[in-house]
Amino acid sequence: MNKVPNLPYTKVIRALQQDGWITIRQLGSHIRIQKRVGNEILKLTIPAHKPIKRSTLAHILKQANLTVEEFLELL
Repeated sequence: MNKVPNLPYTKVIRALQQDGWITIRQLGSHIRIQKRVGNEILKLTIPAHKPIKRSTLAHILKQANLTVEEFLELL
């Protein structure tokens, strides 16, 4: 199992966009993205930090239903 990487928010958002997430809006230092999965819409808030803390990124990946390995393939 790979460790969660230390990445800037730009790379995280770019990787999630590869997985079908779209940017909805930015309010201050937080970026809102969403993805439609079946009948539901998943929503995430990404902090605009360089880098995003590993623990924060781990929670984002959990909410996005992605493993670290799947996420790394999107980079």
